Amino acid sequence: MTSQTPVPGARSDRAAHCAECGTRAEPDQSFCDSCGAVLGWADRAGAMSEAAGGEAVARDPAPAAEAAADTAQPAPAPRGASAEGPGTSGSGPAEPGGTESGGTESGRTESGGTEGVETAATSSMLTAAVAPAADDASTRARSLLVPVADPEPREAVPPSVAPVLPGRSVADRPQVRTPGRETGVEGGPPCPWCATPNRPDRHFCGVCAMPLAGSPAVPGRRPWWRRVLDFRNRETPWAGDRPRLRRGFGYLMTWALWALVLTLLIAAVVNADTAVNAVRDHFAKRTPVGPDSVEASHAYPGNDPQLAFDKLNNTWWGPGISQSGAGEWVEARFDRPTRLLDVIITPGVSTRADKLSQSALPRRVEAVITTSDGRTATRVLTLDQAAGGQRRTFRAGNVTAVRFVLRSAYAAAPDKQVAIAEIEFFGPSNSSRSQ
Repeated sequence: MTSQTPVPGARSDRAAHCAECGTRAEPDQSFCDSCGAVLGWADRAGAMSEAAGGEAVARDPAPAAEAAADTAQPAPAPRGASAEGPGTSGSGPAEPGGTESGGTESGRTESGGTEGVETAATSSMLTAAVAPAADDASTRARSLLVPVADPEPREAVPPSVAPVLPGRSVADRPQVRTPGRETGVEGGPPCPWCATPNRPDRHFCGVCAMPLAGSPAVPGRRPWWRRVLDFRNRETPWAGDRPRLRRGFGYLMTWALWALVLTLLIAAVVNADTAVNAVRDHFAKRTPVGPDSVEASHAYPGNDPQLAFDKLNNTWWGPGISQSGAGEWVEARFDRPTRLLDVIITPGVSTRADKLSQSALPRRVEAVITTSDGRTATRVLTLDQAAGGQRRTFRAGNVTAVRFVLRSAYAAAPDKQVAIAEIEFFGPSNSSRSQ
C-alpha cells in the first residue's frame, strides 16, 4: 500500500497570491508577509482532517497492518527470503507497534507457518509508508496554530513625579555662603576689626561681618568689684576662642569648697548671737555672783547647805550619808536671770592638804541648769583629788537655778561622807557689760 501524495496543482495555485493585498507567497506559506492575512481557509481545513487521520494511523498501526494483510494476501515467499528480507524481525529498524507485531508473527513462523512471515513483511512495509504522510500532515496542522503566551502580572510602574500633600510645597534648602575674601578688592579700605580689604560700597566686613564704620573700643579699666570677683583676672575671650569647660575632679572640688563656704556662712548667720556672746564673755572681766537661796536633799547636822556658799573655806556641807552619797544634791537659786561664766568648787572640809583624808572628795558632779524660760541643760564636771579650789568653765545665760548632783567620790568609806567646802559662781562684771 502506498501513501497519498499531495496534488501540486490546486493548492499551490491558490496560495501563490494573497487574496487581500495580492502579494506573492511561497507554496507552503500560511500567512501573508505584507498584511498577515490567512492564505486559504479551505485548504487548511482539509489539511487538518488529513493530519488527524494520519495521526490516528501513526498511533495504532497494528490494526491497519492486519487489515491490509488480510486483504492483500500476497504470494508465499521462500524460507530463505524471509531471513534476509526487509520485513523480518532481524533486519532494519521498525516502529514500536510494528516491532510487537513482528515479534508475534515471528513466533508463528517458528511454529511452522508460512503465512506469518508474509503478514509480518506486509505490516512493516505499510508502517514505513504511512509514517511520512502522518508527519507531513501533523506539521502542516501545527503551522496553523499561533502560540499565545499566558498573561503575566505586570509590575507597578512608579510615578515619574513623587506625590506630595496638597498645599505643602517643599521649599528649597537655603544655600549658606561661607564668608571669605572677595576677589578684586586688593586696594579697598581695610576692616578696622580684622584688617581685611573690602569694596568701598560695603558697610560690613565680608569676613568678620563687623561694621566698617566703627572701630574696636579700647578696653578701659574695669571696676574694682569685677576685678575682685574675677579670679582669673583676664579679659573675657571672644566667641570661638573661649577655653573648654572643665568636667574633671578639680571642677568637682571647686564646687565642694563653695558649698562648704556657703554652709559656714549660713551657720555663722544663725549662730551670730551666740558667737557674739562667746567673744564678749571671753574678754569680759569676772566678778563673783552669789545665789539668793540654797537648798539640799540632806544635810549633816551642823553643816547646812548655806555653808557651801558662805565664801569661807573652813566650813563645809555634807549630805550626812556615808560612802559616795550618789544622788544627793545641793541647789543654788537666783531671783533674777543671771549669766554665769565660771564656777569654782573646793572639795573636802578645808583647803589644807593635811585635812583631805577626813572626808570623801567629790569626783563626778552633774550640774543641772534651769533657765528663765523653763528649759534645763545638764553639764558634767569632773574634779581632781587635790586640795584648794578647782575652776571650771560654766557659761550659761538667763540662769535661775543650778543643782549639783553627786555621782561618784574619791576615798569613799563607810565611816566617811562627801564634803564640799565652797562653791563659787562668777559672771561678767558690770563695768564691761550691763546686766
